[in-house]
Amino acid sequence: MKSQSIKELLLASPEGQRVVINGWVRTFRSNRFIALNDGSTINNIQCVVDFESLGEEVLKKIATGAAIKIQGNLVESQGRGQRVEIQVEDLFVHGTADPETYPIQHKKHSMEFLREQAHLRIRTNTFSAVMRVRSALAFAIHDYFQKNGFYYFHAPIITGSDAEGAGEMFKVSTLNPKAIPLTEEGEVDYKKDFFGKETNLTVSGQLEAEAYAMGLGKVYTFGPTFRAENSNTSRHLAEFWMIEPEMAFFDLKDNMDLAEDFIKGILSYILENCKEDLAFLDKRLHEEEKMKPMTERSEMGLLDRLNFVVNNKFIRISYTEAITILRNSKPNKKKKFQYPIEEWGADLQSEHERYLVEKHFKCPVILFDYPAKIKAFYMRLNEDGKTVRAMDILFPGIGEIVGGSQREERLEVLLEKIKDLEIDASELWWYLDLRKFGSAVHSGFGLGFERMVQFSTGMGNIRDVIPFPRTPQNAEF
Repeated sequence: MKSQSIKELLLASPEGQRVVINGWVRTFRSNRFIALNDGSTINNIQCVVDFESLGEEVLKKIATGAAIKIQGNLVESQGRGQRVEIQVEDLFVHGTADPETYPIQHKKHSMEFLREQAHLRIRTNTFSAVMRVRSALAFAIHDYFQKNGFYYFHAPIITGSDAEGAGEMFKVSTLNPKAIPLTEEGEVDYKKDFFGKETNLTVSGQLEAEAYAMGLGKVYTFGPTFRAENSNTSRHLAEFWMIEPEMAFFDLKDNMDLAEDFIKGILSYILENCKEDLAFLDKRLHEEEKMKPMTERSEMGLLDRLNFVVNNKFIRISYTEAITILRNSKPNKKKKFQYPIEEWGADLQSEHERYLVEKHFKCPVILFDYPAKIKAFYMRLNEDGKTVRAMDILFPGIGEIVGGSQREERLEVLLEKIKDLEIDASELWWYLDLRKFGSAVHSGFGLGFERMVQFSTGMGNIRDVIPFPRTPQNAEF
């Protein structure tokens, strides 16, 4: 008989039909009531066993964490809190879990403890809900782009270029660390390495995606990226996933239009398809907020935030306008900002971005036309010579969530910027070729997937929205 999912059975009409399910024991009470979960839903199904018919030998193997198979009849529940339950006729134990050593017990565990048990934390309500939402978001992203004429492009993970110019990249090498070959100048001789040149793990697939947009029109990447930044904050990972669409013949306005529609589309999808998980996570966030001091509590719950983004038109203002607003704001005048805004050209911090969204405009905000000095070399220079066609999307509770720009399509301007920044033009010969042969206006943006999952689930630490986080001094699993 084919096994069914608990999600299916909880929606079924209880007519005494015979069913088979597999799952993991969450609780076992009074040697009679098993709460079983198989990962298909946040809800457990109650399975009622008869002590005498199953026998003590079988029942003593049933404990929290054990994997079991149950055959029985689906009936209307006699207790409160559930519509259906299973009257157990036969039970098979796939694998036991010693209650003395099994770390995930039916009690509240700290997030720090669960990170140490990353291989087992998926069996908790919180992490199973987060990962189902993560899965739904990933599907919604592919679905949106496929329906809108984009082609999925697999950017290389090993690269010889630094798209962000940050220099914080993981090196890829097969050279013997005990006998590294050197040049006459005493530098590492990468010509003797596997690729014959210095290579790294990518921080972005953007540059390569630009090349393919110039032949396919509209492409998007969705893959792993890496940053060797020695940061232990709740916002940073060494390995993370990025979504990066690139569009030929799109200017900055087209780019902003697409980004807003895309974000609303994927959030609408999870609001419709992840209702139970989001309701659980909304309640969890509410309980977490109650533990914070009043001054640090968020005014919006999780579902409020999601609907806030979906149902509001994004306000669009220039960086220059934003600086004026922030400079004249009460928090700035009263020196409440940790990073006071004093002059044009300042790099905005999360506190400034959240003020614009949550206090001043009370809706999502898109900032555009940033100072060239604080943005990447590939962004199109405006006619004023000091700003670029960049745009950032700001969300409540998190600040910047999307960064993008119209790309610089003029060869002579791009060459001048590369020279000013002392970037080796020979390493980007192929990127410059795109400006020589059929160059055109084009744009794109990047969305950190984990940042979006964090926003969508209300989790306070980005390490808790990726299955196995990679951070400084941590690659345990």
